[in-house]
Amino acid sequence: MANYSEVLDRAAAAYGIETEYTDIWGRIHKTPERVTRAILASLGVPTGTAEEIERSLEGRALARWSRPIPPALVVRQDAGAIPLHMSVERSGGSVKLEIRWESGDLQHHWCWLPELPTLETVTVAGREFVAKRMPLPAPLRLGYHEARVYWVTETGLETIGEARFIVCPKRARSFEGRAAGVALSLYGLRSARNWGCGDFTDLRTAIGMLAKAGVSFVALNPLHAIPNRQPYNTSPYLPQCIMYRNFIYLDVERVGGWRDAGSFAHEIEALRASEFVEYERVAQLKLSALRAVFEEFTASGGSPEFTEYAEAEGALVHDFAIYCALDVEMHRRNPDVWLWTDWPPEYRDPRSPAVSEFAKEHHQSVLFYKFLQWHIDRQLAAVQAYALEKGMRIGLYHDLALATDRYGEDLWTHRPYYVDGCRVGSPPDDFSPNGQDWAFPPPNRDAHQNNGYELFAQSIRKNARHGGALRIDHVMRFFRLYWIPDGMHARDGAYVRDNADDLLGILALESVRGNFVVIGEDLGTVTADVRQALAEAGILSYRLFWFERNPDGSFRRPEEYPAQAVVSTTTHDLPTLAGFASGRDIEARRAAALIDDASYKLQFASREEEKRRLEQALHEAGFDGDPIGFLLSTRCALAVINQEDLTSETEQQNLPGSTWQYPNWRRKMKVAVEDLGTLSPQLEAAIVRSQRR
Repeated sequence: MANYSEVLDRAAAAYGIETEYTDIWGRIHKTPERVTRAILASLGVPTGTAEEIERSLEGRALARWSRPIPPALVVRQDAGAIPLHMSVERSGGSVKLEIRWESGDLQHHWCWLPELPTLETVTVAGREFVAKRMPLPAPLRLGYHEARVYWVTETGLETIGEARFIVCPKRARSFEGRAAGVALSLYGLRSARNWGCGDFTDLRTAIGMLAKAGVSFVALNPLHAIPNRQPYNTSPYLPQCIMYRNFIYLDVERVGGWRDAGSFAHEIEALRASEFVEYERVAQLKLSALRAVFEEFTASGGSPEFTEYAEAEGALVHDFAIYCALDVEMHRRNPDVWLWTDWPPEYRDPRSPAVSEFAKEHHQSVLFYKFLQWHIDRQLAAVQAYALEKGMRIGLYHDLALATDRYGEDLWTHRPYYVDGCRVGSPPDDFSPNGQDWAFPPPNRDAHQNNGYELFAQSIRKNARHGGALRIDHVMRFFRLYWIPDGMHARDGAYVRDNADDLLGILALESVRGNFVVIGEDLGTVTADVRQALAEAGILSYRLFWFERNPDGSFRRPEEYPAQAVVSTTTHDLPTLAGFASGRDIEARRAAALIDDASYKLQFASREEEKRRLEQALHEAGFDGDPIGFLLSTRCALAVINQEDLTSETEQQNLPGSTWQYPNWRRKMKVAVEDLGTLSPQLEAAIVRSQRR
């Protein structure tokens, strides 16, 4: 009789569940059996007995070996062959590999199986299979193609295997030399003309000012579509859709057909003068104005460009637009309904007849949300073109969030691509002693592979569009994510692996084709082998000034920073340079009741020691009182100066652990974009000194 624990371990290995992990303190944590069972159950594996698990594993292995090729074949451009699975009784015949290239060209390659090298022989469920090394034609063409395997019979050809055939470069687009950039929170840009939050015209103005100083790129917060509801639904890192963007960044006055309406003037002035971004009011105001523009647009017959955009975006934008229209309509019918999980059951399934009928009946409303995305795309494209025209080497540096709101459009439309029964989070560390629960479901790697990684490729392509760089939040996701089974605490999770080699290859392909640099946010419990794989794939590491320490706690010297990396003064979740010096982040935590008086005193005492070490590092490097100069002098390919550090602001954008207690994601810049030119001489001098121009 099979040993239950041994069979459970084999199932964990088959489904990528790691049996242990090492935390940031070097301690090894074994994955409890109950956690492994719960994760397997979320993946549809019965775990009641060893025999049940054995049958499930056998069925999985049989399905894999019965397919000559997997549903997605991801190879590098120099690949010479792929494994071909065949039953032993067919291993004496001939097969034909047919490749339909993206261009439509067909290429055929014939093989007699006995001549092909044998890689492996197995017996599954009483059947014998053999893996053969099937050669590929040369040269391989980069791109997304189709592969088909035929069994040659006496009477003709029998199709026995089909796959999406993805040929990738070994590395993402490289960046030569060193450059400097500024990180801006787009929503927080202040100007004399916007409607209460930063927009694409403000961004264009900022670029014009910063380009004069030799800035090569502007790093932006994620621009994903969010609900724009305070205080819980304003984080750009918890989108309702990662494919499409937030309409509040549109400059309404640049949307064709806008007519100035005096009734808007008072509200615009009030929002422009508000201390913080008022998301709901801005969203309501812009939607009202844009609906009026849309009505005039459709009355005039629309435009071929819009039709072309909508057709090119296809089902993705159609589903997103239906969701947006449904969201508004369901709330109109019942003001207490805010989540799709509370909609009438017939509307919770995007493929239901009720949803299809709704889309027909509300055709204009659905079209309106496509219209918004079209204008976002146009305005963003114009900003990137302007940045390059002004001499920026990269231009816009976009950010792709890890999370997605479990009550958002991503989960409504693409539910099969997420695993039900678990949430993503992180294990205990210095910042969260009990671990973190990020409350959204993990990706279903099998579902993504089965559809040829189309959704994954689209997420990279759409977020990098109209930019020269893309930052991947929590890049370790490509290798493994920390899963927390429902009903368990964050400390009770386990790491589950993904198809990293496939995902990195597709990322490199999109990077080369889209001509953008890739930055992987590799903070936290990232293993050395993960960092090595990222480096080999040409993905820049992400280094934060505060975290670059030696084992004794001292700050690293500029020459000790890696060259293939991005270094930043800080990030939205951490104190600004001025805030660090004054302890404003500690004050904010106490004001938000996130720490008690004892912790407050301990953190301030620790901060004094950190400041001493920082001053020592700056002095030894020849940058007394100049952390920005220190940062720019590092070996890192890209250096990012945070907007608050340009203007010596003390308040950070987000205070982790807080919601209503702190104005997260709402702070406006102290300096208006029209006045950024006053900072140019000093910034230019620092960039010239660092030889990053």
